Amino acid sequence: MVIKMNKEFFEAVQMLEKEKGIPAEYLYEKIQNAIIVALRKDYNGKDVVSCEIDPENYEMNVFVRKNVVDEIDDEDTDITVADAQQYKPGAEAGDIIEIMLDTKDFGRIAAQTAKHVIRQGIRDAEKGQIMMEFQSKQQELVTAKVLSVDPITGNATLEIGKAEAILPKGEQVPDEELTVGELIKVFIVDVRDTEKGPKAMISRTHQGLVKRLFETEVPEIYDGTVTINAISREAGARTKMAVSSKDENVDAIGACIGPRGSRVNKIVELLGGEKIDIVNYSEDPKQFVAAALAPANVLRVEIPDSEVKSCVVTVPDNQLSLAIGNKGQNARLAARLTGWKIDIKPESGFYEG
Repeated sequence: MVIKMNKEFFEAVQMLEKEKGIPAEYLYEKIQNAIIVALRKDYNGKDVVSCEIDPENYEMNVFVRKNVVDEIDDEDTDITVADAQQYKPGAEAGDIIEIMLDTKDFGRIAAQTAKHVIRQGIRDAEKGQIMMEFQSKQQELVTAKVLSVDPITGNATLEIGKAEAILPKGEQVPDEELTVGELIKVFIVDVRDTEKGPKAMISRTHQGLVKRLFETEVPEIYDGTVTINAISREAGARTKMAVSSKDENVDAIGACIGPRGSRVNKIVELLGGEKIDIVNYSEDPKQFVAAALAPANVLRVEIPDSEVKSCVVTVPDNQLSLAIGNKGQNARLAARLTGWKIDIKPESGFYEG
């Protein structure tokens, strides 16, 4: 059977390849398989049908393979020598011939089934392309365009490459107002294949966003000279980041700050004014905890029991509020950064009420 297909169909396939990145050959293969699956029902599911698509001539050719025999054992797979010679003169028993099917043998139901599978194949191809698009960017920083913001939920629909993703309100920086058309940086936390298609978990509050921003802005981090050892973050308010250098001639904190603060200031701007404390990492927990409580000055750090990772920090009386921070934020972030429980007390031993 030769099915003449209109030119618009092939042009649509080419457009899908160009606009969505779905290879035309992939779609043609899906269509061929759909036709074969539909027609197998007429042959009790036996693998005797083949299909060829000729995009240049806008044709589809469908064949059924038959074994040439003296006596028919299976109507679905066998054909007599006499009947075979009508299709292929000189055919003999033992030959295998391909017979081009007549249009009426295709059937309306089979055609509808094929169309359904074709549409599903196109959806699967698009789904696969989106999945690859997201997976290639997993745990990475990407630039996204704000397409819309739901006035009720506050969730934002973003365009990432050729795909779209939802940035939930809870993953947006507090008090941040996104506008349609705005370009923003987001972090792709995870990618999941759901029943409704690929779903990217994206965030602007994840600490990974800060890490990737510094990797982008600081060459010493990108090339491995400076290492980001730990990050703790309360998005929109403050981030603490511990860094170290593999080269004694490279100041890790200075590299992150940049000339006249240029590097860190750019990141602060991208984060909407979020404060960033950069401290030196140390394997010595006392030094690390003391550094993590910056900008407060620490007099001493005592560790009664290292197994429970709990310490007592003494600061000058006039530094107590600074060490604790607004609503305990500085102490809280320092504890998350170091992984230690931190009890802060003033030098005098007396707490102001």
